[in-house]
Amino acid sequence: MLESYVTPILMSYVNRYIKNLKPSDLQLSLWGGDVVLSKLELKLDVLEQELKLPFTFLSGHIHELRIHVPWTKLGSEPVVITINTMECILKLKDGVQEDHESSGSSSTNRSTTESAKCVKPRRIQQTAPSDPDLPPGYVQSLIRRVVNNVNIVINNLILKYVEDDIVLSVNITSAECFTVDEFWDRAFMDISATDLVLRKVIDFSDCTVCLDKRNASGKIEFYQDPLLYKCSFRTRLHFTYDNLNSKMPSVIKIHTLVESLKLSITDQQLPMFIRIMQLGIALYYGELGNFKEGENEDLVCHTKDILGNISGVEDESSSDMQYSTQYINQEPYMHQDDDQQQGWVSWAWSFVPAIVSYDDGEEDYAELEGGTILHQQKSQAFKDPIASIGFYCTKATVTFKLTEMQAESSYYSPQKVKSKEVIRWEQEGTTIEALMMGEPFFDCQIGFVGCQAVCLKGIMGVKDFEDNMNRSDTEACFFSCGENLSTKGMTYLTNSLFDYRSPENNGIRAEFILDAAHHKETYTEIAGMQRFGAFYMDYLYTMESTSCKVSGNQQDLSSTKSEDFVNVQEMSTKSLIVGPLNLQLDSSAIHRIMKMIVCSVEHEYEPYNKPKTDIVEGNRTMPNSEEIASLEEYIPTRLTSFTILKCTITISMAEFNLLGHLLPIIMRQKNSSGLLNATSFQPLRPLPAIRILMDKINLEHSVPMYAEQLVQTVSSLSQSSDNLLHYCYAHCYLKVFGFQAGLTSLDIRGSYCLPAPIIPSFSTAIYGKLLKFPKYWTKRSHVPLTEYIFELPNLTVQATRAQTLLLQTIYQSWSHHVGNVSSAAVNEVLLNEVFQTLGVKSKNPLPTLEGSVQNVELKYCSTSLVKCASGTVGSIKICAKAPGAGGKEKLIPLIQGPSDTRDLHSSKWLSESRKPESLLAPDLVAFTIQSPQYMDYCHNSGAVLLASVQGLAVNIDPVLYTWLMYQPQKRSSRHIQQQPVGAVPLGMTVTRKKEDEVSVGSMPLAKQSNQASEYASSPVKTKTVTEQEMGQ
Repeated sequence: MLESYVTPILMSYVNRYIKNLKPSDLQLSLWGGDVVLSKLELKLDVLEQELKLPFTFLSGHIHELRIHVPWTKLGSEPVVITINTMECILKLKDGVQEDHESSGSSSTNRSTTESAKCVKPRRIQQTAPSDPDLPPGYVQSLIRRVVNNVNIVINNLILKYVEDDIVLSVNITSAECFTVDEFWDRAFMDISATDLVLRKVIDFSDCTVCLDKRNASGKIEFYQDPLLYKCSFRTRLHFTYDNLNSKMPSVIKIHTLVESLKLSITDQQLPMFIRIMQLGIALYYGELGNFKEGENEDLVCHTKDILGNISGVEDESSSDMQYSTQYINQEPYMHQDDDQQQGWVSWAWSFVPAIVSYDDGEEDYAELEGGTILHQQKSQAFKDPIASIGFYCTKATVTFKLTEMQAESSYYSPQKVKSKEVIRWEQEGTTIEALMMGEPFFDCQIGFVGCQAVCLKGIMGVKDFEDNMNRSDTEACFFSCGENLSTKGMTYLTNSLFDYRSPENNGIRAEFILDAAHHKETYTEIAGMQRFGAFYMDYLYTMESTSCKVSGNQQDLSSTKSEDFVNVQEMSTKSLIVGPLNLQLDSSAIHRIMKMIVCSVEHEYEPYNKPKTDIVEGNRTMPNSEEIASLEEYIPTRLTSFTILKCTITISMAEFNLLGHLLPIIMRQKNSSGLLNATSFQPLRPLPAIRILMDKINLEHSVPMYAEQLVQTVSSLSQSSDNLLHYCYAHCYLKVFGFQAGLTSLDIRGSYCLPAPIIPSFSTAIYGKLLKFPKYWTKRSHVPLTEYIFELPNLTVQATRAQTLLLQTIYQSWSHHVGNVSSAAVNEVLLNEVFQTLGVKSKNPLPTLEGSVQNVELKYCSTSLVKCASGTVGSIKICAKAPGAGGKEKLIPLIQGPSDTRDLHSSKWLSESRKPESLLAPDLVAFTIQSPQYMDYCHNSGAVLLASVQGLAVNIDPVLYTWLMYQPQKRSSRHIQQQPVGAVPLGMTVTRKKEDEVSVGSMPLAKQSNQASEYASSPVKTKTVTEQEMGQ
């Protein structure tokens, strides 16, 4: 009795994907309790059809398949399916790699799809129930227990992907899926009305990922180091059902935890690894050539949207027709709505156990004979499940290696590859979480607690971090961000299936935030940094339907008509936050980073999606008034916000400079440099450096989601509103708060002295916009192509001549590519002058020049005919601070503007006290310049120059000569101490005007005032403010 119900379930999956099986032989073997099948070939066409991805299978086979059915203990022991050695090889479809596919093949595929749709009802009708006897409730319950406790074991799983010269292979020694209890221990579980939860665990043992390069004949000459070697991890699956009659889980959680992840990338693997990443992005956005416009034009290209079409797996094999009615009732995914296409995730989720109800099956098949009643009931019952997919890693390292060929002693011996580690990236507490509910909602959050980058071994023949150098770990670490897990705790596992405090681990049904407004209120920058600390990214995609006629594929507007804007409102926002970071750019770090860039650009691949170059004006249709009104109401955009908090960057003087071998390759120039020879390396101490601090950096970027369709529509209008024209641009807004810079020095103990300030704290902003697809605007020359606005409320620079010479020395060490460029004698003298000995007052303090500029605003705009620039400078002041009588510093003005120069010829001009005429005094400089883009159009658009300059006073003082003619001299002190006299620590808070930050941070650039400030209008005021700053 049981065999008649259980056997078809097992036979269906085997026969569906394996060729040349005789169901009768398989059925007899199953009744014996064990089945052993060897050398099986997979049905590649069925896999391709159900995956619905732009991949084709080159081969697929199973070495051995074992099925064990404990007939006498079906209620207490699981059915075990074991696969020994399964190998599949995939590649991109030929139509994807080419620019386009033939229309004939596309039409053939479409007709095949349409015919398949027509066959579905007929096939189901042929398998309509013929046996009036249905299984009793006990048998139904028993079969449900059997299905929910099936164990699947795969030994030696091999997956390969080939493309161009890339061979990506994944080898898993063992993978086992089994059912567990509420404590995640292996158990034989059943689902009851009081506990509608099913838990499973998948254990992966020894996962190895290799990335190799093949030659023109398809052979791999030598093997690279594996990307990932023998990594084991565990996946927990949690399914929640609404009731016993549910065909699909209402909540699905799939979370994976890796304790230690050690990745290795060589210089030859890096461009191939980038190519694989680009493939993933192209798959997500559906940009693989004409893939979405050809044979799969009805396919939802976004992965998140594919998840919404969970309608199950079609069984296209004709042998299924002979299966019993009981098996048909066991397959709840079989009946697919004709209006929906299933995706590859649907195929994967078809293996998720469903709670079987024979009563529902009876109703379905009784109604099936009535025709359309089935579709009505199915569409009403279908509901998108909530899916939560997470990946968690406690500690991960990525090591970048350089390879070199090493010949064997024998002439006929093959060459071997020797690799050397140069950079290691270490990361703690990594989280990748995705939450989705069909088409309307998708969210992805990525974060990690802490990270650092470390220099290893040597680079380009310079053995700067070899073992015999005895350099500290602090010197080797050039980048650090975030905190340690020991201090932060296990916050990265919050609400995961591996968190004992999560609702699922405490018998509570989890609640999810699926509303965009509520999501943004909950997952703020502060909340993200509190959980992680180093990096946090939140990507949110939502789609709201304003009409009930919206189909499941209408969110992919890239291949639809303009009227789809009426029905669907989409929104995409990405928010990225980086915590306090410290970046030290010395010779070792810069050469390693540049070497990685060189390796990534040395081998380029053709882009997956080539932009269209031809524009056919005849195909452009004029939108009607309703379409224009809908565009005015809502236009989908992609918003990106990138923020860095408390950034510290230290740029040291070059201890060695071999950039002449790297920059030409990056700049696409011929590298004329000779071979590199190994050179001896000795760290230079003390080592001068420039330290830059920024309180906050914020970059905002917005772009229309379907730019080409929007621009094509708006450009066809005779008159378009400013709102529509605004969305045809890509907008970028960069704001920098609290930027300050100074000089520091690294001593022999490996610590930096307090910086001597060069640039006190200031804030600035720049805004730019770029017209998308300018090829559509050729007939509208007045539309701006690009526009930039730069705003600088206040900037002050102060330095002695010794400090400028030290800055010049640091610059020359990087600009002259001559190997070791340090000059210890000059550096020591300059360092003694810049960083004076603690507690020792200099007898002859050096004069300091201080220059400040206020209210700078520059604008640039270009059209197809002309380019124009305009700008204003509110005020400029340059003064000198020199020692005066009684040991006090005196302030000597050198340049002042704007200034009332009417009485400049009078000898008492400098000593008089004057008040500003008005707070609305004109700017010092205001200019506008316009020139034609091409000289041929001079007769249509001539060149224009307008300028206005207010009074500018210049004072030639001997202190300027003293500052310029300074030469370094030896002093008695030969050691650089930590605290410079009279220097303000760069890390201290510098007071700045509130209105400056408000102007940069919140007020739109176009609305900000260009008036000169009181400080810039009065020399007396200027002197007073400067003295106050000195006092601070």
